[in-house]
Amino acid sequence: MTYQHILYEVSDKIATVTLNRPDRMNAWTVTMERDVRHAMEAAAGDDSVRVIVLTGAGRAFCAGADMEALQGIDPNEIRRGENTPPFDMNRRADWQTRYAYYPAIPKPVIGMLNGATAGIGLVHALYCDLRFAADNTVFTTSFARRGLIAEHGISWMLPRIVGHANALDLLMSARRVTSEEALRIGLVNRLYPPDQLREQTYAYAWDLADFVSPSAISVIKRQLYDVPFQTLAEATIDANREMQIALKGSDFREGVASFVEKRAPKFTGK
Repeated sequence: MTYQHILYEVSDKIATVTLNRPDRMNAWTVTMERDVRHAMEAAAGDDSVRVIVLTGAGRAFCAGADMEALQGIDPNEIRRGENTPPFDMNRRADWQTRYAYYPAIPKPVIGMLNGATAGIGLVHALYCDLRFAADNTVFTTSFARRGLIAEHGISWMLPRIVGHANALDLLMSARRVTSEEALRIGLVNRLYPPDQLREQTYAYAWDLADFVSPSAISVIKRQLYDVPFQTLAEATIDANREMQIALKGSDFREGVASFVEKRAPKFTGK
């Protein structure tokens, strides 16, 4: 597929999806939505890809929705978006909605937040599994200052990342949040100087790609995203079932053998 508003590259087991409207601070468009969805599906189905990095070109990650498009938006467009086909029909319906499909991707998705992250851009950052940010990044929910509500599931996801009180603060005030505060409240996992962000993010991604079992990561990710809907007993039963499968897998045998033989593992994801 030829992408219009993103760049897509696969190298050394890592797929990089780059929002590519730097002249507009990567403002979100319907075309970008389509491009990102297709790229994520491609990366999820590519056996050579073990980690996905989502980032932005230029000085921003994503400054929110394109204001020109918002001015003429049809309110009924929101409901039309509910007809998005499932990302993976074998996963919970919660992870099949218009933007909340990242948890259904069986590979880690790292948001490399290289600058302003606002509105719909913040929504996508929250659906990433991990968020590494430049230490000059500014965050804002934006919605309340545009007369809008907490959209696309951010009212569910944000409190689970930063807590109920912090989520109310960020959503109601729509104020600017510095990278230091974002780290303190758990909005991001790590901060780096802008000139080190890419190097450090990819060092982490390569470590996952080279030394961690893909099958283990896939199951662990599913477990953690299913937990909010489970009791402790249900989570334990699920873990016991998955442990039986893991103990029969080649990744388990390779993980033990590589440790005993003091060498790097060669995981196959099976």
